[in-house]
Amino acid sequence: MRAVLQRVSEARVHVAGELVGETGKGFLILVCAMGGDTEAEAEKLAAKVAKLRVFKDDQGKMNLSIRDIGGAALVVSQFTLAADLRGNRPGFSTAAPPAEGERLYLHFSRCLQRQGVPVANGRFGADMAVSLVNDGPVTIWMDTDQA
Repeated sequence: MRAVLQRVSEARVHVAGELVGETGKGFLILVCAMGGDTEAEAEKLAAKVAKLRVFKDDQGKMNLSIRDIGGAALVVSQFTLAADLRGNRPGFSTAAPPAEGERLYLHFSRCLQRQGVPVANGRFGADMAVSLVNDGPVTIWMDTDQA
């Protein structure tokens, strides 16, 4: 699985003008299940996210996890993280098929909740409008194939 984490002070996702998910301080997480991914990858990614120390401590050092600060996450499906950029028009054939992608995306969200992180979600497969205030900015790219 692939994910882009953005440390945020707030984030929201709307579908057709309707607010479907939001968070305050924490992460906006864009997630993509890749072809061949399993629940084990979703669990591994959720555990890594929950422990990632990128929030500032009292000395201003990135030393705290999202759990340490009582933060929350807004998790949004993002199949375009599977982009193959060999040409000028990206291909997405390495992304998991939609039904499998949705299942793993939701499993990741549940696993992150089990790790003690409150989670709000976007809507899988929808045309979403995502807004955020990136704190730092801090943006981290993760891939379970490389961790």
